[in-house]
This record gives sequence, C-alpha cells and structure tokens, in this order.
Amino acid sequence: MNHTIFTGAATAVITPFTGDGIDWDAFGQLIDFQLAGGINALVVAGTTGEGSTLTDREHEDAVTFCVKRVAGRIPVIAGTGSNNTAHAIERTKTACRAGADAVLLVTPYYNKTTQRGLIASFSAIADESGVPCILYNVPSRTGLNMLPETLAVLAKHEKISAVKEACGNLSQIAKERQLCGDDLDVISGCDDQIVPTLSLGGKGVISVAANIVPKETAEICTRFFSGDVQGAAALQLKLLNLMNQLMIETNPIPAKAACAAMGFGQNLLRLPLVQMEEGNRQKLLQLMRELGLEVTE
Repeated sequence: MNHTIFTGAATAVITPFTGDGIDWDAFGQLIDFQLAGGINALVVAGTTGEGSTLTDREHEDAVTFCVKRVAGRIPVIAGTGSNNTAHAIERTKTACRAGADAVLLVTPYYNKTTQRGLIASFSAIADESGVPCILYNVPSRTGLNMLPETLAVLAKHEKISAVKEACGNLSQIAKERQLCGDDLDVISGCDDQIVPTLSLGGKGVISVAANIVPKETAEICTRFFSGDVQGAAALQLKLLNLMNQLMIETNPIPAKAACAAMGFGQNLLRLPLVQMEEGNRQKLLQLMRELGLEVTE
C-alpha cells in the first residue's frame, strides 16, 4: 500500500566528523544549507552518511539532531538497513522513536541472500516499523540485485512505500514500474539518471550531488514536474560532469572532500574509507568552481 514520502529531490547528507565524533556545528550548517536550497527531504545516516561506521548511539543522535534541526519542514529519512536483519529492526525502532518520517533499508550486503530471503527480511523489518519504508537496491555495493518481481511482492506490504533504485538499468526500472504500478514509488538512486527515471514515472531522486548543489538538484525535478522536460534535461546535463566526478571514488569520499571545500566540516572519513586522491580532488574542485560554487581553498 503506497504512501508517498516525498516528491522531488532528497539529499543523502554526509556526516561531518571531528577526531572525536560527529561535528554537530558543521552538520547543522549543512542541514540549513539544504533547507535554504529548497530540497524536498533529507536522508541521514545512510550510505553517504557513513551509517555503517556510526555507533548505535551516534546513529540515534544523528537522526535526533536532524529531526530537531529540520523541525517538520521536510521529511527526514533515516538509513537503518543492515546485513543483520535483527540489527536493522533495532535501528529502525530507534529511528522511529527519534522522530524519523521514514526509513531507508538497503539490501543485505556480503552475506547477501536469495530473492525469497529479501522478501522475508524486508517484511520482518517493515512489520516492526512505525513509519513507511523505502527499500534500497544498489547491486554495485551489495553484490545483490533485487528483481522487479520481488519488489512487486514487497509493494503489497502496508509499510513499504518506495524503492530507491540504483541498479543503473533503465530497463529494470521500467519493469518495476510495470509490475508495481501505483503500489510502489520509484526514486532514482543515481544522480545521472534523474530525468530518465522521472520519465518512467519516478517520484524523485535521493541524491549525493545535492550535498553541494541542493538548489540545482531540486530544480531538475521541479522543471520536470512542471512540464519543462527539456529544461530538466538541460540542467542535468550541465551538472553531469560534477555528478560523475562525485562517483570517481567510492561514495562518500568525493562528497566529503567537496563539502569540506565549501566549509562544511573537515575532510575526515572513517576507515576503511580514506581521503580522495589529490589529483581527483583538484579536478572536483575545478568543476565546482566552473559551476560558480564557493570553494574555500
């Protein structure tokens, strides 16, 4: 049973760190920047937010902080997925208590599972969730592709509302739309495929690039939904080199470098992630300057 969580652009926000923990000042500034840019929702503690290396306490604190900072202006979505279903259930319950409007559940990675296992795992989490669930299909990171037929089964669950689709395969997305119809919202998980996904009936994007270009990312969706498909495509193509450079190394390595260059905290990541190669970083900063972004170095 579908319950649309947001339409348009959501930012998968980074989690700024200090040497001791989360940089709350920088995190607050980044959230304010997203709100000022007209973003339609925020995803906190997801892949881009390095949720897998946050402690359970940090995860809860990050969700709570974001909810309070946003203060009901847009939906806050908490990344609570795990390859341990029981842990995902606990993080989901915690996020619900912290005030999240929805949760984002990645397919189980490393230990993987079968398609039947996906149905069982996601159903078990959704059964315990007090808010709508967005499933997250990202085979390049998990080694597991959730098939359209599997989504069609899961779409019947009353708490499963959408899928963030980062399979990169538009034919698969078309099949999902055909099989699921209005039972499940499809949200692009690839910044370079926003307009194509919207053209198939997608509801928006959960974006990495929006960390640094929230206004422009939101505008792609606004133009499309207002009927200016050509204008939406033109803006996506304008940002394409930046979007691609933000994926030249494992996300969120480039996003962290970009945010730090704009003054949103330090360029600190948690192992096993390391800082961006300097040559790649300089190319990223140059692309940012060409787009008129304020780079502090």
